[in-house]
Amino acid sequence: MDPEGVRIRLASAADMPAMINVINAAFAIEDFIEGTRTDEARLAEAMRNGEFLVAQDDAGGIMACVYVDIYGERGYFGMLAVDPAWKGQGLGRKMIEAAEAHCRKHSCKFMDIDVLSLRPELPPFYRKLGYIESGTGEFRPSRPLKPGYQCHVIKMSKNL
Repeated sequence: MDPEGVRIRLASAADMPAMINVINAAFAIEDFIEGTRTDEARLAEAMRNGEFLVAQDDAGGIMACVYVDIYGERGYFGMLAVDPAWKGQGLGRKMIEAAEAHCRKHSCKFMDIDVLSLRPELPPFYRKLGYIESGTGEFRPSRPLKPGYQCHVIKMSKNL
């Protein structure tokens, strides 16, 4: 299936098992953190705080997801996860565009993202999409960093 034909919609609780699989597979690259990226309890908490958008294939399978939250006129997206089978085919960019459109629909004028300093490949990707560094912050992981690693958050923003 071409990423152009995917259906993006709001996630429901029924999507959680598939989302957990996609998120953990996509974030397996972050081998500097102990354990998996998410589980049912962490995902349920995120879904109580904000919303997830999911990309669905023709068979109803979840191919990607992204967390979105709104703080007044500021939108936020995070936990962008694309099934590794779809990596490099434009689905991540499509999910970001959907997150931005979702926030615009809710009157947001800005979009924010936090990028981990241990993922140096990400800021250039987000710069190409119009995001600029707006500061740094403390990294507060839900799971501990492995010994020997230090990390901070690079805050990036974009005018919508």
